[in-house]
Amino acid sequence: MTDYNTSLFRRLTWEGTVPLEVRVDPKELPANSNRGLECYYVQAPRISYLPLIVPEIRRFLMDVVFDEIAAKSLKDEEWWFESEEGTLLKWHWPIGVIYDNHTISNTLRSPSPPSSSTATPMRLILHLAAPPNDKLFLSPTIEACKQAFMNQLKEADFIRWGNTRRMTSLRKADQDGLWEGIREHSFDDFWRVASKLMPSVGSSMRPSSPPVPGSSLARPVSTDNVNADRDSAYSIRSVPVRIYLPDGPVLQEVAPPLLEDGTPQTLSHFFSTNLPLLFPPQPPPPPPSRHNPNPQAPSIPALAHTLIQGVIAPPEAELAWLGACMAGADGWLNICIAINRV
Repeated sequence: MTDYNTSLFRRLTWEGTVPLEVRVDPKELPANSNRGLECYYVQAPRISYLPLIVPEIRRFLMDVVFDEIAAKSLKDEEWWFESEEGTLLKWHWPIGVIYDNHTISNTLRSPSPPSSSTATPMRLILHLAAPPNDKLFLSPTIEACKQAFMNQLKEADFIRWGNTRRMTSLRKADQDGLWEGIREHSFDDFWRVASKLMPSVGSSMRPSSPPVPGSSLARPVSTDNVNADRDSAYSIRSVPVRIYLPDGPVLQEVAPPLLEDGTPQTLSHFFSTNLPLLFPPQPPPPPPSRHNPNPQAPSIPALAHTLIQGVIAPPEAELAWLGACMAGADGWLNICIAINRV
């Protein structure tokens, strides 16, 4: 059973949105279009996908911008997006990841830091024909996006549990219900099914310690505790993690929830191990002396920080908790890396 705090953070993640400014490529506007209104603003859900906002954009363009006769020749499946800088946008990435990755890349290119903390709209260029399918690696349709989403869910399921039984045992109606929950942006409908796939974060926060053999204080472990431990975010094989580097590749790393000594793995430990040049490990404190009986370890500033669902994640955050509460709808914990300004 999902506890209140887990459900709260999942809902906060679900309700996150980003501002988008969508402008039709002026060279592709149909004849007799209203060229003063070809720009559309939308507050898009972070967990959604670009193909799912196309119907809303199309309704606006048909009602306000396009000439009715000329618009009949347009086909939604040929629409595709670029950023204002000319970067091809990936249909199978969650919109929130596209926004965060773009914002970070723009910050690196900017000579000065942003003057405001308010989220500014990401400017998208909408093309109405000739999608570059060889570069998109995916046909720009809602059905193709659904198939890609289901494949991402299965891959995350395997990484998390070591098999895909939880996903493949769902009835087809439930599998379709996951996608419909995203299309309709219904938190309750989506999580009614997704809760069968995702781990829980209970009050124990980690697997129960086994009783000491021969101890008179040892007692039988209840079935409820065994089942809770089995489904716990701290009992999975690995957190499905993807790391998005600015203007760089997307990395996947093995991310066990617990370290060898049984302590939860934190973001700080994970990144100092996997990206030590950006997140250098903190050295141990020097030995105590008469003049300094409680020495502190020298502080080494990180050269980067992490962004998860648009939020700067604290280094001490535990991967297991993040994977259970702040993963995307596809089950992946998407972490964007932002470079610190010096």
